[in-house]
Amino acid sequence: MKPHLLQVATVPNRSFSIRQELMPNVNSRWHCHAEVEMVLFHRGSGTQFVGDSIRRFKAGDVVLIGTNLPHYWHYDHEDYATHAKFPYATVIHFSENFWGDRFLNLPENKGIKYVLERAKRGIFLEENLKLKVADLIEKLYHAEGSYRLMLLMESLQIASQCDNSSLLASIGFRHETSDIENERLNIIYNYTLQNFHNKISLDEVASLVGLAPNSFCRYFKSKTGKQYSRFLLEVRVGYACKLLLNGHLTLKQICYESGFNNFTCFYEKFKLLTGASPAIYQKTYVR
Repeated sequence: MKPHLLQVATVPNRSFSIRQELMPNVNSRWHCHAEVEMVLFHRGSGTQFVGDSIRRFKAGDVVLIGTNLPHYWHYDHEDYATHAKFPYATVIHFSENFWGDRFLNLPENKGIKYVLERAKRGIFLEENLKLKVADLIEKLYHAEGSYRLMLLMESLQIASQCDNSSLLASIGFRHETSDIENERLNIIYNYTLQNFHNKISLDEVASLVGLAPNSFCRYFKSKTGKQYSRFLLEVRVGYACKLLLNGHLTLKQICYESGFNNFTCFYEKFKLLTGASPAIYQKTYVR
C-alpha cells in the first residue's frame, strides 16, 4: 500500500520533536513518514493499524514505529464524546541519522541500531518495558539541552530488550500501490470502524470503492494480506476485549455490542483469535 506521506513539522532549535497531541484522530488515516515515531498514549483507547497488524491500544501503551512504516490510530468515539474523557498522547519524531551518520555504528550503540531496524515492523512494548519508557518520555517532554538526547537514547536502549512477540507487522509486509488504492483503503477502514457494530455485507462495502464483491475480496487480500472477513472479525473481537475489560456489560450484551449475531458465533470466533473463551479472558485480565 502507498500510504499518505505525512510531513512532520520540525523546530529550528531542536534536533528532534516531542509534542502532546490533544486532538483525537488528528491523523486518522493511513499514513507514513520518514521519521521514526515513538508514542505514549496517556488517555483513550481504540484500534491501531501498523503495517498489516490490527490490534487494540489503550492508555499507558507505548509503540515504536520505524521509518516509512504505514500506521493509523483510531480512537473509540466514546473516549472523546465528552471533554472529561478527552484522549491525548505524547509523540516523539526523529530522523534515524539526526545524531550523525557514524553515531549508530559506534559499538556502544549496537542496541539502539538494532531496535531502529526492528522498528521498521513496529514494536508494541511489553508491560515491564513500557512502564520504564513511559516514565522516560514524561521526563523528556520537560527536558532541555543534552538531557533530551540522553533520555531518548535510554528509551531506545530499553525498547531494544523487547522480544519477537512484540513486533507488529509481518516480516513480508509491503506497501506499494497508487494514491487511488490508498484512498480506497482509507474508505474501507473508516467505514468498517464506524459500522462494525452492525451487519456489513460484502455488497455494501465493495460498492463504496466501486468494486464487485468478488473483485473486492481479491483486492483487499492483495493489499492487506488478509481476507476482509478476517479484518472485520479482528476489529469486532478487539472491541469485545475492551468491553470485557471494562466489566460493565454481560457476555451476551458484549456479543451484540461487538457486532455478532449470536452468542455461539461470538464464543467460537473470540476463542479462535484470543485462544481463550470470553469468560476466561475476562477472569485472566480483570483484576
